[in-house]
Amino acid sequence: MSSIRMALASLISLICFAFAVSSARAGDANASIPPSPIGVWATENGLSHVKIEDCGGKLCGALIWLKEPLNKERKDKIDSQNPDPSLQSRKLLGLPLLNGFVSDRDGTVWSSGTIYNPDDGKTYSCKLTMLDPKTMKVRGYIGISILGKTQIWNRVE
Repeated sequence: MSSIRMALASLISLICFAFAVSSARAGDANASIPPSPIGVWATENGLSHVKIEDCGGKLCGALIWLKEPLNKERKDKIDSQNPDPSLQSRKLLGLPLLNGFVSDRDGTVWSSGTIYNPDDGKTYSCKLTMLDPKTMKVRGYIGISILGKTQIWNRVE
């Protein structure tokens, strides 16, 4: 009887060991997958949220939330700084801000995209860098990356 118990205990130990090894390997596989910028992000100042999604193999993003969506006249804020007069009446909510981002080889940097700044009506070259699953560095620049500004955006849960 005791040999049956020992065999059963050994079998249980072997199953537990196999499960632990397979779980560790699954964790390692997930660790090698870089975090994705797809999702909803709070901008650095916390005044807006941007939703980033896949738009035909490239990433794009739009303004989906404003802390203060209304102007002084209690009307929807609009894209009043846009240099194109025909676009100056469009609402900020829903406004496309990010466009054309492609991933680098390891999936942590997304570049070749642009970011539109409704505060000044200008479009800048931009690079997105995933710092971790909940934090992203957004660098807008003119010409070369050194001539720009960086913000840290946090993922909205």
